[in-house]
Amino acid sequence: MHRLSGMIESPLPTLDGTAEPACVALFAYMRPDHLRRTVESLLANPEAARTRLHLFCDAPKRPEHAPGVEEVRRYVDMISGFASILVTRRVANYGLARSIIDGVSSVLATNDRVIVLEDDLQLSPHFLRFMNDGLACYCNDEIVASIHGYSYPTRDALPETFFLRGADCWGWATWRRAWTHYRPDGAALLAELQARKLEREFDMDGSYPYVQMLRDQIAGRNDSWAVRWHASAFLDNMLTLYPGSSLVHNIGNDATGTHSGTTHTFVQKPSMRPVRVDRLPLAPSVEAQDAFVRFWRRRAGGPIRRIFRAFRHRIAAAA
Repeated sequence: MHRLSGMIESPLPTLDGTAEPACVALFAYMRPDHLRRTVESLLANPEAARTRLHLFCDAPKRPEHAPGVEEVRRYVDMISGFASILVTRRVANYGLARSIIDGVSSVLATNDRVIVLEDDLQLSPHFLRFMNDGLACYCNDEIVASIHGYSYPTRDALPETFFLRGADCWGWATWRRAWTHYRPDGAALLAELQARKLEREFDMDGSYPYVQMLRDQIAGRNDSWAVRWHASAFLDNMLTLYPGSSLVHNIGNDATGTHSGTTHTFVQKPSMRPVRVDRLPLAPSVEAQDAFVRFWRRRAGGPIRRIFRAFRHRIAAAA
């Protein structure tokens, strides 16, 4: 295992797993216990020993955050078990949105693809295989924006894998070619959604308030990179591949994060069985879309704003 001072272009992975896996970009702030659980679950993936890890450690925004940030950085120095480890220690606070946008862009400047994680995701031991298989399978399909590891705890049985329009943010992967579609201007994205009369479709048939989240980002009430990534891919008619069994469990909805509240809405223990990646028709799954809509509508009886505020990776609100 080597600790690097720079990134190296890697061969493209293939479905048989013989080539080097995609680099993992892992973003951390001040939750060492959560980060440790994320790293330990990542190391439980057989591909970890051949995987390059690039950690991005943000600087404290407020003086009271400094002890947690320093504890994270001490832990990062102890990590081993990966093919190589590169650590970027921010000297100024970037915040979640800027950190992810800058970090993903910097990794993709020297790599064809990247797997993106935050410090509060517990992963299945089959997560890396699914990500790398998906990246290899759809690498040349311009319509595919990303691969996603989390799937909602619906009551409905879902296909082994399926596509939905747009992009997502809880354990995901993308290519350099797809990330060029990311557009940071929330106002321009909203204007295009309105001009094309796509607001209800963007809101998943009115079941989830993505448009309001975008309006809040424009107004400065949040700084969500995720809703802009989703809108960018959605407007360009791009697709994201999901697993029918979630390979990610979010452990951050416990009020410990800068932008998180407490909720059990999204509890989904990571699958202990592999998810097979086969070629699918390049179109959204009506079956999965309907299941997700039913999932959100069952939760609309209470104040849904409290739910999506707790969904920190979708909001990434500026503190």
